[in-house]
Amino acid sequence: MIVQATIPDYLMRQAAEVAERENTTVDSIISIALSSQVTAWQVRDTVEQRAKRGASSDLESILAAVPDVPPAPGDEK
Repeated sequence: MIVQATIPDYLMRQAAEVAERENTTVDSIISIALSSQVTAWQVRDTVEQRAKRGASSDLESILAAVPDVPPAPGDEK
């Protein structure tokens, strides 16, 4: 599939610099960036859907099962 898009000059320059540094094409850099962003949106949607299924009472029962002990050394902050 061929897609045409308008990309701001500054962003195209950055993509070209990264492509040269990574020894690949600008098309590849754009595909990787688009894939990464689409995945981020999908993850966000999944988290939102799962959050809607949750109930605060579930969280309260989970937290009630956590032992009341001091933090492990190094975890104090």
